[in-house]
Amino acid sequence: MTYALILALASYAPAAEPMPKTEPLWPKGAPGHVEGDKDRPNLTIFLPETEKANRCAVVVCPGGGYGFLAEGHEGKDIAKWLNDRGVAAFMLRYRIVQKDRPGPLHPYPLMDAQRAIRTVRARAKEFGIDPHRVGIWGFSAGGHLASTAVTHFDAGKNDGDEIDKVSCRPDFGILCYPVITFTQDSMHRGSRNNLIGTKPDPELVKYYSNELQVTKDTPPIFLFHTEEDKGVPPANSRLFEEACKKAGVPVKLVIFEKGPHGVGLAPKDPVLSKWPEQLEAWLKERGLLEKK
Repeated sequence: MTYALILALASYAPAAEPMPKTEPLWPKGAPGHVEGDKDRPNLTIFLPETEKANRCAVVVCPGGGYGFLAEGHEGKDIAKWLNDRGVAAFMLRYRIVQKDRPGPLHPYPLMDAQRAIRTVRARAKEFGIDPHRVGIWGFSAGGHLASTAVTHFDAGKNDGDEIDKVSCRPDFGILCYPVITFTQDSMHRGSRNNLIGTKPDPELVKYYSNELQVTKDTPPIFLFHTEEDKGVPPANSRLFEEACKKAGVPVKLVIFEKGPHGVGLAPKDPVLSKWPEQLEAWLKERGLLEKK
């Protein structure tokens, strides 16, 4: 094969997918920042192919007990799933307990999640999305963070930069085997300890027990759990479902009988791998996968 022919064939090769870009949430430094790369909250941006894009967006919060981030099966894999369905994904690296930052973490993870929502919404035109179709999806402790974001929000702040002036209320929430309560026996104590300490203020315990924080203004919610989850018992999802129903918030809970904690999309399980189909159907029912 001649060199000229090789060049000609190369010109017909499919273009490589663009590498996702990671950007700091606060370019000039995050509030409460301490030294250490892992303490710099950021967003990794995964945009769908132009012909697939439907102008919906989701901030993705991997789990990890507020002590690490499962950025593979609860982050990048989720971004690909969303991109395949035309949805822009923004993987959030929120602050966690690590060598350079001992706990408790409060109030910084919630600040990071709120800033992520504001950032995506404020830059909607740049990202090609609808600022009124920005959701949040979290797993385990990331599910706790997402459940906190859907119950603790504001319409924008008067101080700060232009991004801070934008609403941080998600338009919908997806909570997978989420930590919800900090008051019940079903709580995940490790997440609570990392976030608010081993001897927390009772008011903080209540503040972060998100089944107590649901109101009529909480956005529509999709919940997924398994009965066999020993890490974060399914009672957490049931508590949140009940709270949503009492407040008149649209909610759908999907519980599978079998399956451990932390399964992500469960691609290798012939039964459990079907749960994302129910999420996709829910998104379609709400018109979130339609091109608008």
